[in-house]
Amino acid sequence: MGDVIFITWRESVEALLVVGILRAWLNERPDRAWGLRWLWGGVALGLAAALALALLMLGAASLLDGEAGEWFQAAMVLVAAALILQMVGWMRRHGRGLRQDLEHEAAGQLARASGWGIALLAALAIAREGSETVVFLYGVAGRHEGAGRLAFAASALLGLALALASFWLLQSGRRWMSWRSFFRFSERLLLLLAASLWVNALDRLISLDVLPTLVDPVWNTADWLDDSGAVGGLVAALTGYRAQPALITVLAYLGFWIGVALLLRPGASATAATARAAA
Repeated sequence: MGDVIFITWRESVEALLVVGILRAWLNERPDRAWGLRWLWGGVALGLAAALALALLMLGAASLLDGEAGEWFQAAMVLVAAALILQMVGWMRRHGRGLRQDLEHEAAGQLARASGWGIALLAALAIAREGSETVVFLYGVAGRHEGAGRLAFAASALLGLALALASFWLLQSGRRWMSWRSFFRFSERLLLLLAASLWVNALDRLISLDVLPTLVDPVWNTADWLDDSGAVGGLVAALTGYRAQPALITVLAYLGFWIGVALLLRPGASATAATARAAA
Protein backbone atom coordinates (compact mmCIF):
# COMPACT_ATOMS: atom_id res chain seq x y z
CA MET A 1 0.00 0.00 0.00
CA GLY A 2 3.04 2.26 -0.17
CA ASP A 3 1.98 3.62 -3.56
CA VAL A 4 -1.49 4.52 -2.22
CA ILE A 5 0.07 6.38 0.72
CA PHE A 6 2.51 8.22 -1.55
CA ILE A 7 -0.12 9.28 -4.10
CA THR A 8 -2.47 10.62 -1.43
CA TRP A 9 0.40 12.34 0.39
CA ARG A 10 1.87 14.01 -2.69
CA GLU A 11 -1.36 15.22 -4.24
CA SER A 12 -2.81 16.39 -0.92
CA VAL A 13 0.31 18.46 -0.16
CA GLU A 14 0.02 20.17 -3.54
CA ALA A 15 -3.67 20.90 -2.98
CA LEU A 16 -2.89 22.25 0.50
CA LEU A 17 -0.18 24.44 -1.01
CA VAL A 18 -2.66 26.11 -3.38
CA VAL A 19 -5.19 26.67 -0.59
CA GLY A 20 -2.45 27.89 1.75
CA ILE A 21 -1.18 30.46 -0.76
CA LEU A 22 -4.67 31.85 -1.36
CA ARG A 23 -5.53 31.84 2.34
CA ALA A 24 -2.32 33.62 3.36
CA TRP A 25 -2.86 36.25 0.67
CA LEU A 26 -6.50 36.82 1.62
CA ASN A 27 -5.57 37.14 5.30
CA GLU A 28 -3.60 40.28 4.43
CA ARG A 29 -6.59 41.89 2.75
CA PRO A 30 -9.03 44.19 4.57
CA ASP A 31 -11.97 42.23 3.11
CA ARG A 32 -10.47 38.87 4.10
CA ALA A 33 -13.63 37.54 5.80
CA TRP A 34 -15.62 37.93 2.59
CA GLY A 35 -12.84 36.42 0.47
CA LEU A 36 -12.23 33.47 2.82
CA ARG A 37 -15.90 32.46 2.70
CA TRP A 38 -15.69 32.20 -1.08
CA LEU A 39 -12.34 30.41 -0.84
CA TRP A 40 -13.69 27.64 1.41
CA GLY A 41 -16.79 27.40 -0.75
CA GLY A 42 -14.52 26.83 -3.76
CA VAL A 43 -12.57 24.16 -1.87
CA ALA A 44 -15.83 22.33 -1.12
CA LEU A 45 -16.88 22.62 -4.75
CA GLY A 46 -13.55 21.22 -5.94
CA LEU A 47 -13.78 18.28 -3.54
CA ALA A 48 -17.33 17.58 -4.73
CA ALA A 49 -16.13 17.54 -8.36
CA ALA A 50 -13.36 15.06 -7.50
CA LEU A 51 -15.85 12.86 -5.61
CA ALA A 52 -18.23 12.94 -8.58
CA LEU A 53 -15.42 11.78 -10.86
CA ALA A 54 -14.59 8.94 -8.46
CA LEU A 55 -18.21 7.78 -8.40
CA LEU A 56 -18.42 8.05 -12.20
CA MET A 57 -15.31 5.91 -12.66
CA LEU A 58 -16.49 3.30 -10.15
CA GLY A 59 -19.87 3.20 -11.86
CA ALA A 60 -18.30 2.75 -15.27
CA ALA A 61 -16.04 -0.02 -13.96
CA SER A 62 -18.98 -1.85 -12.38
CA LEU A 63 -20.83 -1.89 -15.71
CA LEU A 64 -17.91 -3.43 -17.58
CA ASP A 65 -17.26 -7.12 -17.06
CA GLY A 66 -14.72 -9.55 -18.44
CA GLU A 67 -12.52 -8.39 -21.27
CA ALA A 68 -14.24 -4.99 -21.51
CA GLY A 69 -13.37 -4.36 -17.87
CA GLU A 70 -9.75 -5.32 -18.49
CA TRP A 71 -9.58 -2.90 -21.40
CA PHE A 72 -11.06 -0.11 -19.27
CA GLN A 73 -8.59 -0.73 -16.46
CA ALA A 74 -5.63 -0.87 -18.86
CA ALA A 75 -6.74 2.42 -20.43
CA MET A 76 -7.10 4.11 -17.04
CA VAL A 77 -3.64 2.92 -15.96
CA LEU A 78 -2.14 4.42 -19.13
CA VAL A 79 -4.06 7.66 -18.54
CA ALA A 80 -2.72 7.79 -14.98
CA ALA A 81 0.87 7.34 -16.18
CA ALA A 82 0.42 10.04 -18.84
CA LEU A 83 -1.11 12.42 -16.28
CA ILE A 84 1.90 11.99 -14.00
CA LEU A 85 4.28 12.90 -16.81
CA GLN A 86 2.12 15.90 -17.72
CA MET A 87 2.00 17.02 -14.09
CA VAL A 88 5.78 16.76 -13.63
CA GLY A 89 6.34 18.77 -16.81
CA TRP A 90 3.76 21.39 -15.77
CA MET A 91 5.35 21.83 -12.32
CA ARG A 92 8.78 22.27 -13.89
CA ARG A 93 7.44 25.04 -16.13
CA HIS A 94 5.13 26.81 -13.67
CA GLY A 95 6.23 25.79 -10.18
CA ARG A 96 8.41 28.83 -9.55
CA GLY A 97 5.68 31.30 -10.52
CA LEU A 98 2.78 29.44 -8.94
CA ARG A 99 2.42 31.80 -5.97
CA GLN A 100 2.63 34.94 -8.12
CA ASP A 101 0.14 33.59 -10.66
CA LEU A 102 -2.39 32.62 -7.98
CA GLU A 103 -2.09 35.94 -6.15
CA HIS A 104 -2.35 37.92 -9.40
CA GLU A 105 -5.47 36.03 -10.44
CA ALA A 106 -7.01 36.43 -6.98
CA ALA A 107 -6.26 40.16 -7.00
CA GLY A 108 -8.03 40.50 -10.32
CA GLN A 109 -11.10 38.70 -8.99
CA LEU A 110 -11.22 40.87 -5.87
CA ALA A 111 -10.84 44.02 -7.96
CA ARG A 112 -13.96 42.95 -9.84
CA ALA A 113 -15.65 42.10 -6.51
CA SER A 114 -16.14 38.62 -7.90
CA GLY A 115 -16.62 36.14 -5.08
CA TRP A 116 -17.46 33.49 -7.63
CA GLY A 117 -14.10 34.13 -9.28
CA ILE A 118 -12.27 33.38 -6.02
CA ALA A 119 -14.39 30.28 -5.49
CA LEU A 120 -13.80 29.08 -9.05
CA LEU A 121 -10.05 29.65 -8.74
CA ALA A 122 -9.93 27.46 -5.62
CA ALA A 123 -12.38 24.92 -7.05
CA LEU A 124 -10.38 24.40 -10.24
CA ALA A 125 -7.13 23.96 -8.29
CA ILE A 126 -8.66 21.45 -5.86
CA ALA A 127 -10.62 19.64 -8.58
CA ARG A 128 -7.41 19.27 -10.61
CA GLU A 129 -5.48 17.74 -7.73
CA GLY A 130 -8.47 15.69 -6.60
CA SER A 131 -9.19 14.30 -10.05
CA GLU A 132 -5.52 13.39 -10.50
CA THR A 133 -5.62 11.60 -7.15
CA VAL A 134 -8.74 9.67 -8.20
CA VAL A 135 -7.19 8.58 -11.50
CA PHE A 136 -3.86 7.65 -9.90
CA LEU A 137 -5.52 5.65 -7.12
CA TYR A 138 -7.73 3.85 -9.63
CA GLY A 139 -4.62 3.07 -11.65
CA VAL A 140 -2.92 1.34 -8.71
CA ALA A 141 -6.09 -0.19 -7.22
CA GLY A 142 -5.84 -3.26 -9.43
CA ARG A 143 -2.64 -4.30 -7.66
CA HIS A 144 -4.38 -4.29 -4.28
CA GLU A 145 -7.56 -6.22 -5.02
CA GLY A 146 -6.72 -8.85 -2.42
CA ALA A 147 -5.94 -6.34 0.33
CA GLY A 148 -9.53 -5.21 0.83
CA ARG A 149 -11.23 -1.85 0.71
CA LEU A 150 -10.62 -1.13 4.39
CA ALA A 151 -6.83 -1.41 4.02
CA PHE A 152 -6.96 0.69 0.86
CA ALA A 153 -8.99 3.41 2.59
CA ALA A 154 -6.73 3.30 5.66
CA SER A 155 -3.66 3.80 3.45
CA ALA A 156 -5.30 6.77 1.75
CA LEU A 157 -6.18 8.32 5.12
CA LEU A 158 -2.62 7.76 6.33
CA GLY A 159 -1.35 9.54 3.24
CA LEU A 160 -3.69 12.46 3.97
CA ALA A 161 -2.48 12.64 7.59
CA LEU A 162 1.14 12.65 6.41
CA ALA A 163 0.27 15.42 3.93
CA LEU A 164 -1.16 17.60 6.70
CA ALA A 165 1.95 17.00 8.84
CA SER A 166 4.29 17.68 5.90
CA PHE A 167 2.44 20.87 4.98
CA TRP A 168 2.69 22.14 8.56
CA LEU A 169 6.42 21.42 8.68
CA LEU A 170 7.04 23.07 5.31
CA GLN A 171 4.99 26.12 6.29
CA SER A 172 6.55 26.43 9.73
CA GLY A 173 9.85 27.51 8.23
CA ARG A 174 11.89 24.60 9.50
CA ARG A 175 15.02 23.84 7.52
CA TRP A 176 14.68 20.08 7.31
CA MET A 177 13.20 20.38 3.81
CA SER A 178 12.29 23.34 1.62
CA TRP A 179 9.40 23.42 -0.85
CA ARG A 180 11.93 23.17 -3.66
CA SER A 181 13.51 20.07 -2.12
CA PHE A 182 10.07 18.58 -1.53
CA PHE A 183 9.06 18.95 -5.16
CA ARG A 184 12.37 17.58 -6.42
CA PHE A 185 12.09 14.54 -4.14
CA SER A 186 8.44 13.86 -4.92
CA GLU A 187 9.03 14.42 -8.64
CA ARG A 188 11.47 11.52 -8.71
CA LEU A 189 9.05 9.28 -6.85
CA LEU A 190 6.26 10.30 -9.22
CA LEU A 191 8.33 9.33 -12.24
CA LEU A 192 9.06 5.95 -10.66
CA LEU A 193 5.35 5.52 -10.00
CA ALA A 194 4.57 6.42 -13.62
CA ALA A 195 7.04 3.73 -14.72
CA SER A 196 5.27 1.27 -12.42
CA LEU A 197 1.88 2.15 -13.92
CA TRP A 198 3.37 1.79 -17.42
CA VAL A 199 4.56 -1.73 -16.60
CA ASN A 200 1.19 -2.56 -15.03
CA ALA A 201 -0.56 -1.48 -18.24
CA LEU A 202 1.84 -3.63 -20.28
CA ASP A 203 1.02 -6.63 -18.08
CA ARG A 204 -2.67 -6.11 -18.78
CA LEU A 205 -2.12 -5.72 -22.53
CA ILE A 206 -0.02 -8.91 -22.56
CA SER A 207 -2.80 -10.77 -20.73
CA LEU A 208 -5.24 -9.50 -23.39
CA ASP A 209 -2.93 -10.91 -26.12
CA VAL A 210 -2.42 -7.42 -27.54
CA LEU A 211 1.35 -7.49 -27.03
CA PRO A 212 3.69 -10.46 -27.54
CA THR A 213 6.07 -11.38 -24.73
CA LEU A 214 8.94 -12.07 -27.21
CA VAL A 215 10.93 -13.87 -24.50
CA ASP A 216 9.34 -14.80 -21.19
CA PRO A 217 11.05 -14.53 -18.79
CA VAL A 218 14.27 -12.75 -19.68
CA TRP A 219 15.65 -13.43 -16.18
CA ASN A 220 14.50 -14.62 -12.77
CA THR A 221 15.55 -12.69 -9.65
CA ALA A 222 12.79 -14.05 -7.42
CA ASP A 223 15.34 -15.75 -5.18
CA TRP A 224 16.87 -12.35 -4.35
CA LEU A 225 13.80 -10.11 -4.49
CA ASP A 226 10.40 -11.65 -5.13
CA ASP A 227 7.90 -9.07 -6.43
CA SER A 228 5.09 -10.96 -4.69
CA GLY A 229 6.74 -10.61 -1.27
CA ALA A 230 6.38 -7.75 1.21
CA VAL A 231 9.57 -5.87 0.31
CA GLY A 232 9.61 -6.86 -3.35
CA GLY A 233 5.93 -5.99 -3.69
CA LEU A 234 6.58 -2.48 -2.37
CA VAL A 235 9.52 -2.04 -4.75
CA ALA A 236 7.38 -3.34 -7.62
CA ALA A 237 4.50 -1.00 -6.73
CA LEU A 238 6.75 2.07 -6.63
CA THR A 239 9.16 1.32 -9.49
CA GLY A 240 7.67 -1.28 -11.84
CA TYR A 241 10.19 -3.94 -10.82
CA ARG A 242 9.44 -7.47 -12.03
CA ALA A 243 11.34 -10.54 -10.84
CA GLN A 244 10.51 -12.44 -14.05
CA PRO A 245 9.91 -9.85 -16.78
CA ALA A 246 9.09 -10.54 -20.38
CA LEU A 247 11.41 -9.05 -23.01
CA ILE A 248 8.67 -6.71 -24.28
CA THR A 249 8.35 -5.33 -20.74
CA VAL A 250 12.09 -4.72 -20.44
CA LEU A 251 12.21 -2.96 -23.82
CA ALA A 252 9.14 -0.85 -23.04
CA TYR A 253 10.54 0.06 -19.61
CA LEU A 254 13.79 1.27 -21.17
CA GLY A 255 11.78 3.15 -23.80
CA PHE A 256 9.75 4.85 -21.05
CA TRP A 257 12.87 6.27 -19.38
CA ILE A 258 14.35 7.37 -22.69
CA GLY A 259 11.09 9.20 -23.40
CA VAL A 260 11.15 10.82 -19.94
CA ALA A 261 14.74 11.99 -20.47
CA LEU A 262 13.79 13.59 -23.79
CA LEU A 263 10.57 15.11 -22.44
CA LEU A 264 12.16 16.63 -19.34
CA ARG A 265 15.56 17.59 -20.72
CA PRO A 266 16.57 21.18 -19.75
CA GLY A 267 15.89 22.70 -23.18
CA ALA A 268 12.58 20.93 -23.78
CA SER A 269 10.39 23.40 -21.86
CA ALA A 270 12.03 26.43 -23.46
CA THR A 271 11.62 24.92 -26.93
CA ALA A 272 7.94 24.16 -26.30
CA ALA A 273 7.33 27.68 -24.98
CA THR A 274 9.03 29.22 -28.03
CA ALA A 275 6.93 27.06 -30.36
CA ARG A 276 3.71 28.12 -28.60
CA ALA A 277 4.70 31.77 -28.76
CA ALA A 278 5.46 31.49 -32.47
CA ALA A 279 2.13 29.79 -33.11
